[in-house]
Amino acid sequence: MTTSPLTVAVLGPGGIGGLVGGLLARDGHRVLCLAGEETAAVLRRDGLRVESTRYGDFTAAVEADTRLREPVDVLFVTVKQTALATALDRVPPHVLGDAVVVPLLNGLDHLAVIRGRYPTGRVVAGTIRVEATRVSPGRIVHTSPFADIELAAPAAELADRLRQAGLGVCLRDDEDAMLWDKLAFLAPFALLTTSHRTDVGTVRTEHRPELLAVLDEITTVARAAGAAATTDAVLSFFDRAPQTMKSSMQRDAEAGRPLELDAIGGAVLRAAAAHGVGTPVTARLVAQVARAVHQQV
Repeated sequence: MTTSPLTVAVLGPGGIGGLVGGLLARDGHRVLCLAGEETAAVLRRDGLRVESTRYGDFTAAVEADTRLREPVDVLFVTVKQTALATALDRVPPHVLGDAVVVPLLNGLDHLAVIRGRYPTGRVVAGTIRVEATRVSPGRIVHTSPFADIELAAPAAELADRLRQAGLGVCLRDDEDAMLWDKLAFLAPFALLTTSHRTDVGTVRTEHRPELLAVLDEITTVARAAGAAATTDAVLSFFDRAPQTMKSSMQRDAEAGRPLELDAIGGAVLRAAAAHGVGTPVTARLVAQVARAVHQQV
């Protein structure tokens, strides 16, 4: 990676990919968005339109296609887990070459899939904490006061480029601990907001005993898996989150889209079983969300 502008591909320019791609394009990097033909056409015509209380409202010019046709410096994989297998067909391994690949997906299982697909690429585990939504093709609304990425080291140069674009970036030495730190917050956040169809402010007040119970279960699983997560640390993030913050799973449920229930809740339950940790509250929430989805079908 050089000091000149990067050529960056974004696989899935939705809420997360659109925000990251828009910020990088605004900072002078060449951004290629990979999406379906309808979205690609809108992006070619109108660019990425970002509305953000943190970064302001702006439109960034990007290129768009349905398939990667040339090597790039960095590939951000920002689709949902439910669409990953199909989306990866847009990025042929022989075209990608040795690009740095940064998956910003929820859960644990996607890394093995992506590393199996791109064995010559340099896959850097990553997570992001943000509330950003694609409200229509090419239009991204960023509502959280933060947009913070964590990358498993070594990725210092890429981290610098992301910081220059305005993103918060932290480098981590242990990718498993990093992924579990994210999941320890995300799983209770997603399951509780989706199950109760409400925002995080209501969860932490009206459903606090249930919140504490599920946090205790999931942080116990995380510690068994090697992370240092504690109930108090995760609860602190819950208590500092904006009152009206919703999870992406909840927004998907409201819109009738497929849910990342297996990638998030299922990952916790599988790890709990593997480490012999009891998770009755978490299992009940996963079952409640699954039943609600089944009833809508």
